Amino acid sequence: MTYEEFLDEITTLLTELYELDDAAAIKLVVDAQANDYFVAHDDKEELRTVEQAKKDAVALYQTKQNKSQTQKKQQQRLRQKK
Repeated sequence: MTYEEFLDEITTLLTELYELDDAAAIKLVVDAQANDYFVAHDDKEELRTVEQAKKDAVALYQTKQNKSQTQKKQQQRLRQKK
């Protein structure tokens, strides 16, 4: 599949697996792309498969969740110090 089709597949999977709305799923993919997450995928066609898209969708979502949890914990600590 093309690079664009691969990114579309990841976006679709994020909406289906995690019930994200389109805007949130697109933002995750665009942010990952801006952080060079997909550089290897652009260069190597063999990385642009449905199976890889599923792995990447899960990884992007888990990273988002971990970041959110870390931010919540940091905010709680700041509140406790006050």
